[in-house]
Amino acid sequence: MADLQFVPWVDNLLGGLWVTIYVTVLGAVGATLVAFALGLLVRMKAALPRIGARIVIEFFRGTSLLVQLFWLFYVLPLLGYRLTPIAVAVVAFSLNFGAYGAEVVRGAITAVPRPQWEGAIALSLSPVQRMRRVIIPQALPLMIPPFGNLLIQLLKSTPLVFLVTVTDLATVADQYRAAEGNEAFIFGLLLVVYFVLAYLCTLLMHVLEARAKGRLGQREERSKIFAFRGPAAQEGEVA
Repeated sequence: MADLQFVPWVDNLLGGLWVTIYVTVLGAVGATLVAFALGLLVRMKAALPRIGARIVIEFFRGTSLLVQLFWLFYVLPLLGYRLTPIAVAVVAFSLNFGAYGAEVVRGAITAVPRPQWEGAIALSLSPVQRMRRVIIPQALPLMIPPFGNLLIQLLKSTPLVFLVTVTDLATVADQYRAAEGNEAFIFGLLLVVYFVLAYLCTLLMHVLEARAKGRLGQREERSKIFAFRGPAAQEGEVA
């Protein structure tokens, strides 16, 4: 009986899944751009851009993502700017997670050994060339793991978009619950889908990290990317 009730909802659930993936991907791209922009600005010697970037970072890290969504959806139109619900979600995710990512960028760049900076200066590279050709490539492998955590957090935050009238996967699942009941089935399915999406994000970030390390000559066996690290393996590494 549950199968018969579920069949008419498949298309709606697939549509909601597409919206969830769409918002996640666009939000991640936007957050990455914001993170690099703010992370680089906050390291500048000039006081105005550095202080301005720091204020933006602390503001979006220190205020609720939910309130930011509501502000963009309900208050921004009062100022003469109206965004579509999808755009509201993407902009809010980009700014909020980009602010957290800015600290990742700043920390990874700071972690690049000082001799690398001095060597780039000795080669008479311009500040842009130093950052693009020497510093960022070495900082990137340090950024990817925390960026992966932020990507999963972003994915798990997408159910909030129903509050700004976006019909995502979680919204369709709740509509199914209200219409058909069978809460254990639909929310159990929802748990599995979000787990699979999060695991795919984790694998993607592992691949990107391995490629970034490979470009620096830090080769990593491909089998280790997908291997499960159990307690025995971890004890062997420590030993």
